[in-house]
Amino acid sequence: MIKAVILDDEPKAIQGLTWELSNFEDELEVIATFTEPEKALAYLKTSNISCLFLDIEMPTMDGFQFLEKLGDRNFAVIITTAYSEYAISALKKEALDYLLKPVDTDDLRETLKKVKKQASKEVHLEKFEDILLKFNNKLKHKKIAINTDGKLVFLDPEEIIYVESDGNYSTLFLSEKRKIVVTKKLKEVNEILPEVFFFRIHNSFIINLNKIKEFIKSDGYVILENNIKIPVSRQKKIAFLEKL
Repeated sequence: MIKAVILDDEPKAIQGLTWELSNFEDELEVIATFTEPEKALAYLKTSNISCLFLDIEMPTMDGFQFLEKLGDRNFAVIITTAYSEYAISALKKEALDYLLKPVDTDDLRETLKKVKKQASKEVHLEKFEDILLKFNNKLKHKKIAINTDGKLVFLDPEEIIYVESDGNYSTLFLSEKRKIVVTKKLKEVNEILPEVFFFRIHNSFIINLNKIKEFIKSDGYVILENNIKIPVSRQKKIAFLEKL
């Protein structure tokens, strides 16, 4: 099932597109609609969707500015506009497709085919990535493969200091004040990282065991080599001490 979000500053336009999309209710569900770009940005940062129908002409923030603020995304973007000259700009912004208002049912059908095709490719890529990462860990290879920004980045375990959860996203904090944000929950990242080096010390944190400077027993936290304090959950304390 395709999970779709609509962003358009005109409520009537949202109603019209929602009505057109209802013709495809067996394969698509509109899970949220927005007239305010900032609210849409906040929602998309923590939600798992298949595609976004994005209006270009909006008063507070146009569609292209919205895409700039949105940054990396793992869903298709379909531009909706009354002006055909925006098509080339839409393609430059890596939109999957564009639809001219009022939206034609046949055009919409072709767009949804593209959305499903892209989703299928991403599923296959994710499966390949999972196989690669698990194989990599089993063999205890030196490098750790991380999928981010449409590419695989290979890191040495020593480069990763700790990982912090942010809902459906996780941030890897690296040496030299670098960091990588991935669209994976902490549980998924934990499965990628080799157990010999890393330990999930808290619901929100994974640490590199080689980066620990101090363990403050009385207060229940560790200090890593970058002087960051990470809490140790009570449930993890015994397992953590065994690791040490």
